[in-house]
Parts: sequence; structure tokens; C-alpha cells
Amino acid sequence: MKLSTRGRYGVKAMFDLALNFSGEPVSLKSIAERQGLSEAYLEQLMAGLRKAGLVKSVRGAQGGYMLSTSLDKITVGEIIRSLEGSMAPVDCVIENEETDCEKAEYCVTRLVWGRIRDSINQVVDSITLQDMIDDYKRLHQRKAEKEG
Repeated sequence: MKLSTRGRYGVKAMFDLALNFSGEPVSLKSIAERQGLSEAYLEQLMAGLRKAGLVKSVRGAQGGYMLSTSLDKITVGEIIRSLEGSMAPVDCVIENEETDCEKAEYCVTRLVWGRIRDSINQVVDSITLQDMIDDYKRLHQRKAEKEG
């Protein structure tokens, strides 16, 4: 399975939002600059993330975006699914959807696709924004120790 820019950039934007949150809303412009993303595209992504309840927006001169809940409650899986949809590798194993395939009940490859979907979901649902922040800090500490 290959993620589109929506999923990849959405995870980057949410990580940036988590990393740079100091109690005040974070502007799209600042996220776009730090992450090298288009502000207009980022606005589209944030609309999807807001609709999914993962971020909230604050209007005004000091406005921007904030996470809707704590870092340990938002998973990479939620972010990706809110922007990409199902993580299923093929249509016949999309969650909560009926399949039109007559052979689905006896299809061995469908079992494989379902296991792949479940494995992907298990991994992305086990990683929170807090985990990403912790990994970031560990990596940067290791880098500082190497350089210093």
C-alpha cells in the first residue's frame, strides 16, 4: 500500500502541530514553512482533520490550529484514515463495506488481503503523536551527543 501526499503530509502537519504547540494556536503559515508544504494544500488537509475532530481552528489575527485532544490520544492511523480512507490494500476487504465478489466467502487471497489490512491497522493505531514526539527527542539527543 502506498500513501498519497494527503496522508504523508497530514502526518507531518500533525506532528509539527504537536511539536510546536505552546498553548497558543499554530498558524498554517508557520507549519507550511517548517515542513516545506504549500499553505493552500495544508488548508485542505486541515479541513479534513478538523472534520474528523482531530484539530480545532481558532480564527483571528492570532489564530491557527490546535490539537483537539492530548498527544497520547491521537494515532497515526486516525490521521491517515481521516485523509485517505481505509487502509485496506484492496477493495474487497475495506472495513464495513460489502463486497460484490461472488467468491469472497471462499477466496484464499482475500484472507491474505485482510491480514495485511489488519497488520497495517495494528501498526498505525499503535503509534500516537506522543510516540512521535518521544522518538523525535531521542533522535535529536543522539545527534547532539554524536556532534558534541
